[in-house]
Amino acid sequence: MKKSMDNMVFGLHSVNETLKSDNDIDKIFIQSNLRSDSINEIVKEAKTRNIPLSIVPIEKLNRFTRKNHQGVVCFTSSVNYASLDNILDKAYSSGKDPFILILDKITDVRNFGAISRTAECAGVNGIIIPSRGSAQINADAVKTSSGALNYIPICREHNLKETITYLKESGITIIACSEKTEDMVYDADYNKPVAIIMGSEESGISQEYLKLSDQHVKIPMTGQVGSLNVSVATGVIVYEAIRQRG
Repeated sequence: MKKSMDNMVFGLHSVNETLKSDNDIDKIFIQSNLRSDSINEIVKEAKTRNIPLSIVPIEKLNRFTRKNHQGVVCFTSSVNYASLDNILDKAYSSGKDPFILILDKITDVRNFGAISRTAECAGVNGIIIPSRGSAQINADAVKTSSGALNYIPICREHNLKETITYLKESGITIIACSEKTEDMVYDADYNKPVAIIMGSEESGISQEYLKLSDQHVKIPMTGQVGSLNVSVATGVIVYEAIRQRG
């Protein structure tokens, strides 16, 4: 995954201070076999805040920067993450049924930016992403979204399975966009509280999330290629939902 140097913070003191600030952090990288009170403090705070953390060889950190990183590098997010409850509360308070997008393993920054742009234009209430295995929300993502990421709430969840279960228990219908079904995107009823799951082009939606979904739908394909770019596919299903919702 390409990292944006504009969002990079390195060094024990700088990373510690960033953790104490209001800045949202995408990921922290710590040099393997490194032990100190400062490192332990960073690890503890990262776990408390559910910030993805990777233990890596020094060579990986050196690829990020040749400056004195002291064995720790973090990348801040270009947006402030929203809580799921706030997204749902805001949707209901507007007098409309919640319309949520869940992205499973969308790792390409440009695809993520394009999806965010479509979602914001369509009035989607928020996008849910996993804390691991998702595109970094950096300056490139914001640029690709044409600034939409400054407006649409992004919710980062540590456990997508628990999140989907919580949404179902909250009365929200889960619709998975998958090729492994006979129902078309036009067959589903989106005129109610709904969350649409989109998976990566490489592996699609995880099986455990497919099992939790209330309905699987697919986009009709008649050409030779047989699949759409995930950002284009998202646009197709999102605007079918918008058409139904009036």
